[in-house]
This record gives sequence, structure tokens and C-alpha cells, in this order.
Amino acid sequence: MYKYTDEQLVSMKKVEESRKERLDNLFPRMTAEEKDKVLAENHPDYIESAYENLKVGANKGDKVLHELADLLQGKSRISDLKIDLEHPDYDVDVLVIGGGGAGSSAAITAHANGANVMMVTKLRIGDANTMMAEGGIQAADKENDSPAIHYLDAFGGGHFAAKHELLYKLVNEAPDAIKWLSDLGVMFDKDENGNMITTHGGGTSRKRMHACKDYSGAEIMRTLRDEVLNRQIPVVDFTAAIEIIKDENGNAAGAVLMNMETKEILVAKAKTVVIATGGAGRLHYQGFPTSNHYGATADGLVLAYRAGAKLLYADTLQYHPTGAAEPTQIFGALVTEKVRSLGAQLVNKEGKSFVYSLETRDVTASAIIRECKKRNNGIKTTDGEGVWLDTPMIEMIGGEGTIEKRIPAMMRMFGKYGIDIRKEPILVYPTLHYQNGGIDINDDGETTLVKNLFVAGEAVGGIHGRNRLMGNSLLDIIVFGRNAGKYASEKVKGGINVGKLTLSHVDSFNKELKEAGLEPTVLSPKLLPDYTKRKDN
Repeated sequence: MYKYTDEQLVSMKKVEESRKERLDNLFPRMTAEEKDKVLAENHPDYIESAYENLKVGANKGDKVLHELADLLQGKSRISDLKIDLEHPDYDVDVLVIGGGGAGSSAAITAHANGANVMMVTKLRIGDANTMMAEGGIQAADKENDSPAIHYLDAFGGGHFAAKHELLYKLVNEAPDAIKWLSDLGVMFDKDENGNMITTHGGGTSRKRMHACKDYSGAEIMRTLRDEVLNRQIPVVDFTAAIEIIKDENGNAAGAVLMNMETKEILVAKAKTVVIATGGAGRLHYQGFPTSNHYGATADGLVLAYRAGAKLLYADTLQYHPTGAAEPTQIFGALVTEKVRSLGAQLVNKEGKSFVYSLETRDVTASAIIRECKKRNNGIKTTDGEGVWLDTPMIEMIGGEGTIEKRIPAMMRMFGKYGIDIRKEPILVYPTLHYQNGGIDINDDGETTLVKNLFVAGEAVGGIHGRNRLMGNSLLDIIVFGRNAGKYASEKVKGGINVGKLTLSHVDSFNKELKEAGLEPTVLSPKLLPDYTKRKDN
């Protein structure tokens, strides 16, 4: 059971005493100028020393974080191997790399379109950030809302940097994505009349967040996984893609695979390839904790980059404002934004609000970092410091039973350590949450520089610009997963003659590394994080 420190108990008393005043006087929203200032002075994306310029590849000269640069310019896992490309172990129409929501949506759609599909995933189907998403999925399907308003919210929230055609597709196909999921069996929250319940998220001007309590991602992933299995789509699990294969014409034509347990090397030939490998939180950029699943190590970005694809906004990450700061057993675990949308407020050690609780995620995270690092108003924790998220306010606003009904996963996560979030506030600090940037694609999901290579989900760059709003990630895995599956399979229908398979692009990339004076030793893709404790010699 978690035991509060004396300092935490004193601060908690101040939080309790200030509730009535804070309820009556909500902290105001920031002006545009105030937002720019708090971001520039506090957000991790603005720490120049954390970045370096790439020396090779399609993004040569662009800055990325050191941890990502090591992998993008790393040593290919096939460098010392002899790969037999003439006798592939698999030969399919559409090869989907990744077993989360985006990969599943792509596979289901391509299969429904008549394609011979195979999924390959380095863990198991469902071992993905999709499963861990909690708060909900956005869609403008209510009378007082519209895709145009959704677009404006997301475009502004992303600092006006989103690719127009991608964001346009995201918001316009959102209502149909909700219907598709509902028809597949996703059990969205509904009122007594059968109408879907929607709530606000940070940066939204309308209540358009559809949820399944705070198990939204798990419920969506459960449904998608069942559909994949019911369709008997082959899933090769515990098998990682370690290199994209191209044909003699320079088009994507499959992947080199590695069994994660036996290290056996396999070859999958395909007419089209879909990368749906998810995010990068397990790289722990700048030493941050993460809310991401175990396999989130930027594999798709590495595979696509070495194959010649271009990245977009690879320098920007999302640090979710509210990762658990205590107890240490759940350090970095996601505390869904839905907690704040239901009324919980962010409060410093003096019991005072310091930011409007539903500002966009980057602004809110920056305000928390500022409160702790520059104003000395944070609360010391086992692993650092944090601020209070005043959860008891939820039931002051929504009535008794609201927390158990609307966010039961949060109640249970903290309840395991003796913390009752209905009566006690919780300690939070930003956690590495989402890869805003990724692989550059056209609106049909195909990479801009490599033909027959499609991308869906968190591995895509440009959908959200430089910051993502809550609920648009579960939305984009469905919209762009279906999108990639549709166009990848349509291209197969149109006729694709795969030329002779080759890995010459890997040799060319290695040559480019050498010419740039780089002699990489870091194997890439990383595949899994290494938490082995090493003693200094």
C-alpha cells in the first residue's frame, strides 16, 4: 500500500481546502501568446541539445532526437546475413506489419476487398498502444457539430501544421469509422435512450469524444482482433520485420522477418506492404517515462527510412500531461484525459490551479513542467516530482458513483495501491505518449517516395501536425488503417508485376553511412527495449 510523505499530506490538505473556491472560479484559458511562451520555455521538443541533424537518407539535414538518429542511421540486422530471396517462405498480396488497431483495420479491409492478406507482428495481435488507449475516439456525428469544426479544432491544436488532405480525410471519415466499429460490435457508452454519450477533450470545442468507459482502446482492439480471427486472416506472431524488401524496379515487395524466439530468418514476398508498427515511447526520449506498450520502438520509421521513404515532423513527440507520478510501480502509466474532461483539476503543492485543465496536451504538459521546474510548486515523489490531479472534484460535479461508472480502470489502477481516487487526489507528471511525426504519405496511404509501401496509424506523420488532440489517435488508426487496406488491395486488383526481389537498397544505405563518416554499431530496428541493469566496469 502506498504511504504518503509528510510533505504530500500537508499539500493534500491544502488541495482539499481550496476545492470550493476552485470549483467556483475556474482557471482561465491561455491566450495564444501565453501558449507560445509556455511551450518555447518548457516543452521538451524545444530543448535543442536533445537533437542532432541526420547525415544520410531522405531527411538528410533534418533534426531528430539522438535516440532516433542512432536507429535511423544504425546497423541493419541483416548486414552480416545471407538472405535467400529466391525462395520466399510466404507469398501474399498484402503484407501487414503490425498487430495493433491500424494493422488489424488494414488487414480486415484488404481481406474484405478480396486480397490475400497476412499479418506479421513481433509480439501478439493486440500487443499495441491501441490496447492501452483509454479516453475515447473523436467523431463529429452530433447535431451541433460538423467535420469542419472538428477540422478547425485539430488543425489549430496541431499548430496549423497538419497535411490538409490527411486531416480532411480523418475528420470526414470519422462518423463512418464510428458506425463501422459499432457494427463490428464495439460497445460504446450510451444513455437510456440508446444515444451515444460524448464528452469534451483537451482542445475540442464540441463534445465529440465517444468512449467505452475508460477501456476504449481495449474494447476496440478486442473487436478488431476477433474480426481478424473470424476472417481467418493468417497472423504470424512473435515475428518481427527487420528489413523492407524491394524489387528491381524500386518498389516495396515484402519484408525480411525474424522469429523473436528462435532468431530464424524468413522472407515474405508481397505485392504491397502496409507498415502499422506504432510509436516509439520505449525509446524513452530524453529519459522520460512512457505510457507506451513494450514493443513501441519506432521500427516502422527505421524500416521505411532505410527503404528510401521520407519522414515528416520526426522531431516532435507528445508528452501526455498526466502520467502517474506515484506510486513508483505505475510510474509513467497513463492517466486518461477523460479524468480531466469529467472535472478533475490540476493543482500545485499550495492547492492552487495553475492551468486550465483542458488546454491542448502540449500546453498542459508544458505548464506542469514549468510549475515543477521553474516555480518550485511541484510535490516531491519517489521518482522525481509531480502535481496533483484533483479527482474528488469529479463527484462534486457529476455526483456520487460517477468515477466508478465512467473511469473504472483509473479507480482500480490506483485502488491496487490503497489510493481511493474518489476521496484522494493523485500525483501526475508528463509521460512520453505519442509519436506526432512519422512516415510521409499521400492521402491514399502510400509513401511519397516508395511505391507499393503503405503506412497506417502512429507510424504516419502529418495527420495531426505537431500536436495531437485526445481521441484522434484511436480515430486515425481506424480511418487510415482502413484507408491503407483499401488502396493496397485496390492496387493489387489493378495488377502488380513484382520484379526480382532485392536488398540492394540496404547496401546503398550502408555505403551512404560510410561516406558520411558513420560506422554504426547500434542494431536497428531496436525491436525491444533493454532494461538490463549494467554495472560500470
